[in-house]
Amino acid sequence: MLLLLKILLLAASVVLIAFVLLQQGNSAGLSGSIGGGAEQLFGKKKSRGWERFFTRITIVGAIVFIAVSLTLVALE
Repeated sequence: MLLLLKILLLAASVVLIAFVLLQQGNSAGLSGSIGGGAEQLFGKKKSRGWERFFTRITIVGAIVFIAVSLTLVALE
């Protein structure tokens, strides 16, 4: 059981790292962080296609990573 959870944790880690690195940056520099936040808040910049897919896989990978990590801590 512990070995299976550790393998799942390793797989979730690799998936999470890969998809975070594949995502594009949302803003460039300080001016992008100020102006880009307003655009994202008001919905002018909606993610479609691959961006949405990468975002969802990243979220799922993070949830799996946290759940498996907490389960391993509880079991050991």
